[in-house]
Amino acid sequence: MKQSTVNRKKFRVRNKLKKNSESDRFRLSVFRSTKNISAQIIDDTNNVTLLSVSSIEKDIKTLNKKNKTELSKIVAEKLAKKAQAKKITKIYFDRGIYKYHGRVKIFAETLRKNGMEL
Repeated sequence: MKQSTVNRKKFRVRNKLKKNSESDRFRLSVFRSTKNISAQIIDDTNNVTLLSVSSIEKDIKTLNKKNKTELSKIVAEKLAKKAQAKKITKIYFDRGIYKYHGRVKIFAETLRKNGMEL
């Protein structure tokens, strides 16, 4: 059965990451829609989601955001704080079907500034 273009891109990016990744790192998967952004830290060996943060959450939604790039910075900061509370510092960045550009790039750079190793 033929896969769609989106599924082929996801599969290609994730397989490259999994082949080159170390076993002590977790995967950070990012999802970006037209208005929101969300991210999950996933343990691929046990197939478990460890953390998740989204811009739809109440405490983030009540903040006075100006634009989508600021929203992605806020979500990245919250994810970094949650990860440090669980003592997760090393992750590898799964951008999915999105280019490393714009909100996705800002998200990754904000994580690095907050002490995460990508």
